[in-house]
Amino acid sequence: MKVRDLTNIALFTAIMGVLGLFPPIPLSFTPVPLTLQTVGIFLTAGLLGARKGFYSQAVFLLLVAVGVPLLSGGRGGLGVFVGPSAGYIFGYAIITFCLGFALSQIKELTFMKLYITNIIIGVFLLYCIGVPVQAFVMDLSIIDVIKISLVYIPGDIIKATIATYIVYQLRKRSVIQKQLQKAS
Repeated sequence: MKVRDLTNIALFTAIMGVLGLFPPIPLSFTPVPLTLQTVGIFLTAGLLGARKGFYSQAVFLLLVAVGVPLLSGGRGGLGVFVGPSAGYIFGYAIITFCLGFALSQIKELTFMKLYITNIIIGVFLLYCIGVPVQAFVMDLSIIDVIKISLVYIPGDIIKATIATYIVYQLRKRSVIQKQLQKAS
């Protein structure tokens, strides 16, 4: 791996940590708070791709596991991997890989293709991983947790929209910059 790749992996690990500085928004009816770190998943996948994005999220999760308080609300340590949020947290690396891979398969990336991919793979996969784990940990039925989780969907759509805009703009500028370099 090149130094540039390692730097980008470290940078996006740090971005996830910075997004964790924003306080979580607790909800009275569920122990899983609203956080901004979902934006980091979309940014990492869209800008680093599957492999490097996965590494970035894996490093982030390792830092959290050893106790660095990088999760929203200053949480860290092994305890977060056995709580109601565990599936969502474990999903960070898996979702980043899957989303990065899916985006790499799109020939011409438009804003809508990027946005739809973020929603279908990013948000949907987040719930596919997080909901069953939350149901298991809280000893609830999956249907009950799905009903509880409906409140998160508008926020996740907003976060996907913000991340899609940022990724699209940065990737578009990168393509234009490469074309200008070839022309000169």
